[in-house]
This record gives sequence, structure tokens and C-alpha cells, in this order.
Amino acid sequence: MNTRSLLVAAALSLAALPASAADLSCTLTFSMTGWSAFYKHSEGTGTVSCSNGKSLPVKIEAKGGGLTVGKSKVTGKGKFAGVHNIRDVLGGYATGEANAAAGKAGKAQVVTKGPISLALSGVGQGVELGVSFGSFIISER
Repeated sequence: MNTRSLLVAAALSLAALPASAADLSCTLTFSMTGWSAFYKHSEGTGTVSCSNGKSLPVKIEAKGGGLTVGKSKVTGKGKFAGVHNIRDVLGGYATGEANAAAGKAGKAQVVTKGPISLALSGVGQGVELGVSFGSFIISER
């Protein structure tokens, strides 16, 4: 092969690579139910979908401690940032929140795991009052 052929082959192989692995856009749709009485625990299921066409069914668990009392059900969506591969979304995220709700209420929260963040928003029903802290865990179903 001559030099020009090698350059063309190299250019074609580079063109086949994604522009940037960090350009992967992923979202989460979920439904969770939970309770709290000093210790907060919620769990549910969801699906992560990414711009490359891949999707992943997931289990979600939120737990922590603090001064909380209540019961709730939340359905919502989330948008990830900093994802290179769909499996990057799995793991534990740090959380912190303050709540005061009765009946239907909206909720928004950002959780982080190293360079990955997840902005969550949802609509819930129930009664909840307090301040909690802990973790938001996404695992494969």
C-alpha cells in the first residue's frame, strides 16, 4: 500500500468512530413508591434510553436518613450528563433534598456520581415532610 492509500484508510476508519463518546444523550423514565419515618426508602423501575438507540431496563432505589415522615408515589423523567456508554448510568448517586408536600406535587432534583449527573423531575402523590440525605441507586433489571 502506498502512503496515500494508508491515509485514506486511516481517514475512513476515523470517520466510523463517533465524534465524541461524551456526546451520548441518555434519559430515564421511571415510577417509584416509597415511605419514610426517619429512614427514607423508595424503590421502583424505569428504562434508560440513549441517543445511539440502546435502552436498558433498570431498578431504582433511593434510601437515606434524616428527619422525614411520609408516603409517596412518583413518576417522572431524568436526563443524564457525562455519559460515554449506557452502562455508565448504573451505580450509586449522592442525593440531598428538602420536602413539603400533600396531595399532588412536583419534584425536581439533581443527583451525581463522579462526572455523571442526573437531573430528575416528576409528579407525585402522597404526603411527605422533612429533610433527607442518602443515595439514589440504579441497577440493571
